[in-house]
Amino acid sequence: MEILLGAHMSINGGLHTALERGASIGCTAIQIFTKNANQWRSSPLSETDVATYKRVQAKARIHHVVTHASYLINLCSTNKQTAHHSRVAFIDELRRCDALGIGSLIFHPGSHTGAGEEAGLSAIADALNRAHEETPGCRTLSTLENTAGQGTNLGYRFEQLATIIDLVKAPERMAVCIDTCHLFASGYPIHTEGGWGTTMDEFQRILGIERITAIHLNDSIKEFGSKRDRHAHIGKGQIGLLPFRALMNDRRFDAVPKVLETEKDELMTEDVENMATLMSLIEKPD
Repeated sequence: MEILLGAHMSINGGLHTALERGASIGCTAIQIFTKNANQWRSSPLSETDVATYKRVQAKARIHHVVTHASYLINLCSTNKQTAHHSRVAFIDELRRCDALGIGSLIFHPGSHTGAGEEAGLSAIADALNRAHEETPGCRTLSTLENTAGQGTNLGYRFEQLATIIDLVKAPERMAVCIDTCHLFASGYPIHTEGGWGTTMDEFQRILGIERITAIHLNDSIKEFGSKRDRHAHIGKGQIGLLPFRALMNDRRFDAVPKVLETEKDELMTEDVENMATLMSLIEKPD
C-alpha cells in the first residue's frame, strides 16, 4: 500500500498550485488552506477555480488532500462578534472543502477564554450542530485537532474531544486529526519506549482509532508537557525519532494522510529531508 505522506503546501498563485508544489517533491498527500487563514472574509470559489483544482489534482495524482481551517476561528469564543464570525467562517470552509472534494476540514476546537471547560465544550458542539444543519449533504468531515493545551485552549485531552463528539447530533460527520507535537506538549508520553502504542491504546478506548482521518507530523522545540506548540523538524526536537518510527510502521495508519507542518524554504528542502527521514524509519518486511 502506498504511504500517504506529504506536507502543508502554499496556495499562493491559486489552490491548484499547492498540488503542483506537492507533486514536485513527491508528496502523496498534502494539507492546504482553501483561503487566507488570517482573514475572516474570502472570495467565493468560482466554477473555474474548482475545475482547475480538480484537473490539476488528477494530473498530480495526489488524491489525499486535507484542509486546515482559519486560525481565527474560535467556536467557543465568549465574544459575540468573534463567535458569530467563527461560525459563519466555519460553514463557509465546510462548503469550500465539499466543492473541492476534500474529505477533512481540520480545526482547533477553541479557547473558552475563561468561561470554563464545560461551557467551552458545550459551545463548540452547539456551533458544530448549527454548521451541520446549514450544510446538509456535505461530505467533508469536521475534524477536531488535539491541541497542546496552552492557555484556555480545549482539546488537549482525548476525553475533551470525545465530549464534543458525544454532544454533536451527527457524530458521523466528526473525525479527529492527531498532531504529534501537541500530544507531546500536552503530556502524552509518546517519546518513551512503547509510549506511542500506549497512547494509541488510550485513544482507541476513548474515541476509536477509526476516528483519525489525518496526522500532523511535527517534532517539538519545547519540552515534554510544556503546553507550548512549537514545531521542530523530525528527529531534531525534544520528541526524537522513537514515536515517528512506531507511527510509520503502524499499519492502522497506512491509509491515513500524514503531513508535515514544519518551517521550510521556497525550495521545500526541509520537507524533502523530513519525508526522507520518515521513509527511512519504515521497516522492510522479512
